[in-house]
Amino acid sequence: MKINNQHVEDLNKTGLSDHKSHFDFLAQSLSKNKVDVTAIVNKLAEFQVAIPSWALGAGGTRFGRFSFSGEPASLEQKIEDIGLIHSLTQTAGAVSLHIPWDVPNDYNAIKELAAIHKIKFDAVNSNTFQDQKNQKESYKYGSLSNTSAAVREQAIAHNKEVIEIGNKLGSKSLTVWLADGSSFPGQNNFQTALTHTQNSLISIYEDMPMDWKLFIEYKPYEPNFYSTVIQDWGTSLMLANGCGERAYTLVDLGHHLPNTNIEQIVSILMLKGKLGGFHFNDSKYGDDDITVGSIKPYALFLIFNELVYGMQNNPNNPELGWMIDASHNVKDPLEDLIQSLEAIQEAYAKALLIDQDALRAAQEANDVTLCQEIIQGAYRTDVRPLVRQARVQAGGVINPIDAYRKLDVRGQLIKERGKNTIATGL
Repeated sequence: MKINNQHVEDLNKTGLSDHKSHFDFLAQSLSKNKVDVTAIVNKLAEFQVAIPSWALGAGGTRFGRFSFSGEPASLEQKIEDIGLIHSLTQTAGAVSLHIPWDVPNDYNAIKELAAIHKIKFDAVNSNTFQDQKNQKESYKYGSLSNTSAAVREQAIAHNKEVIEIGNKLGSKSLTVWLADGSSFPGQNNFQTALTHTQNSLISIYEDMPMDWKLFIEYKPYEPNFYSTVIQDWGTSLMLANGCGERAYTLVDLGHHLPNTNIEQIVSILMLKGKLGGFHFNDSKYGDDDITVGSIKPYALFLIFNELVYGMQNNPNNPELGWMIDASHNVKDPLEDLIQSLEAIQEAYAKALLIDQDALRAAQEANDVTLCQEIIQGAYRTDVRPLVRQARVQAGGVINPIDAYRKLDVRGQLIKERGKNTIATGL
């Protein structure tokens, strides 16, 4: 299935008049407060978030997985699904591949298909957190940190292979997340495990093309519940510094202990020029991987406030890589991704409304009340007309979820693929 310009035009006809009146009213109100509405809309229209190849099917847990009919059974179908999302939202202009789940059979054909759907290849992700078929060494006791040199060399070789695959597709970054750690006290020597990990990452880093970036992800727990080798942003930053200038920390919103001040982490990393990218999701208890903005929308907004400030004031920090990393256990994966994209855009739009000069002045004057008024004034603004205007301006639809259902996208995918297809991934 492909959504064309005529589909978009027809879908927008009925709602365009209402949208225009809502947008005009908001634009006039914001303009009175000297907000550059055009600049904000343009930034929203340019903002792109990568969709991971493993997120187009139903998610799962340790206890089970309930497949969603019409799931993409191949990399080609996954790219087509991202193309559907991008046609509606104009915000999902990239795909992030996970290797070896999604190794292309024909690189040129995959690149041509992605180009048709206006999809670029974002960061590639390695997988050393599970054993693959016919794998010689096991990652049961770790990969890059393993006490066995043979296991470490196998994990390093896999990451280098992932780089080669990404390079053929036009990717420019590698994301490394390790499940390495221990389940019981005394199981690992912490210093040895960290030293092995640093040396392994350096070996991978030195093999990257000079225009590539290395993103080092962290997580406090799971699948090991006593210790994780790269357990926090400080360890990730230390390892990145140990690799070199093109190595950065990657922040996954779910990879923090409850009530962690993620916005402060973001701010410090950007100040040091070491924030490489983001994995968006939401959580109530831990790494829940649920729809972005569904639980903690205000926290997401506060994070974006620091991101906007950093993008304006920290030129030493590279252009960030954005990706959704969620698990759609009970929802249509495509609808869930569309909702996540909407939440990301809304948080970004609200952060762009903040008068950073006024906020800075209030901070310097220690006017705590005014600081809160400035922040919450932006948050309480209904920015959906701005997001919709950006989407329409870019060629998308006013209401993506409504359009998705009117077009019966899931029904069409089931007709094309059948009810029993299963996407690769967790």
